[in-house]
Amino acid sequence: MSETVLVTGGTGYVGGWCIAELLKRGYRVRTTVRSLGKESQIRAAVAREVEADANLTVHAADLLNDTGWDDAMAGCDYVLHVASPLTGAASGDRYGLVAPARDGTLRVLKAATKAGVKRVVMTSAAATARQPLSRDVVSDETMWADPDDPQFDAYRVSKILAEKAAWEFVTAQDGAIEFTTIMPGAIFGPILSAETTGSVDIIGGLLKGQPKVLPKLGFWITDVRDLADIHIRAMTSPQAKNERFIATGDFLWMGDIAAALRHGLGRQATNVPTKSLPVLLTKLLIPFNSQLRTIAPLVGRRFRLSTDKIRKVLGYTPRPAADTIIDCARSLLDVRAAA
Repeated sequence: MSETVLVTGGTGYVGGWCIAELLKRGYRVRTTVRSLGKESQIRAAVAREVEADANLTVHAADLLNDTGWDDAMAGCDYVLHVASPLTGAASGDRYGLVAPARDGTLRVLKAATKAGVKRVVMTSAAATARQPLSRDVVSDETMWADPDDPQFDAYRVSKILAEKAAWEFVTAQDGAIEFTTIMPGAIFGPILSAETTGSVDIIGGLLKGQPKVLPKLGFWITDVRDLADIHIRAMTSPQAKNERFIATGDFLWMGDIAAALRHGLGRQATNVPTKSLPVLLTKLLIPFNSQLRTIAPLVGRRFRLSTDKIRKVLGYTPRPAADTIIDCARSLLDVRAAA
């Protein structure tokens, strides 16, 4: 009999890909949503990759409420905890997402422990290990970021504190449940539905010619397909038990991303910006531009990350970042054309 995996946040970008990959590999999959009205949306998204048949069931369970979690967890072998709030914090409130992210994660872990789940794999973020930009160090899984560091926005602060709370909970269980965290960078790649957020919106903006001039801002790229694969590897690998893994590929500046789009898409990239904004000029404009203020600490900065551990333990071999960017853009164009 095939094993059963619960994926939280089935309507999300990463959650959808995790569901699809699990189904391809013969697992029975459950996913949680706040409203069962989203079931058709999930099935349509997953169907772009694999038939979403009886091996996929959808359960109502909200990260902010205890209702439904015991039923969703009953009989599950593993949990991929992918869901995390992206929005909801008041402007300027860097701690506004901490409570829902932390409390939701603990709710999932408590229900999983009660149900006898073998292992929970949580989607964290590479930012949880990132050291202050003033330190010239290579960040790895032994390190923890300071949530009070101004380089982090509300989403990343919530990731840092939610993962810390999760490890504290798991440690207190004294071996009752296994736990692993996967720490991606900026997530790009093909989309499964028209609803997009986060990194993918950067590509959508560039295809429309926004911003008109490219800031000196860079990202460690994680392909969503690689990320789904590595969640599943971490779920079953004995060596991944109670470990953290940074999962990133190449580092690209915004100018590199724009160049990849123009090279890979040809005429379809006509609107992609070609001009870059010098670092000094960007910093001079920061006091007068609210969008620039949010990224001010990262302008012109390339922090360093180590992926030695995930490559050695889980055999992680990321796709070339340029391919990831082009595949992301092509899927966006396909969805727009079908709309």
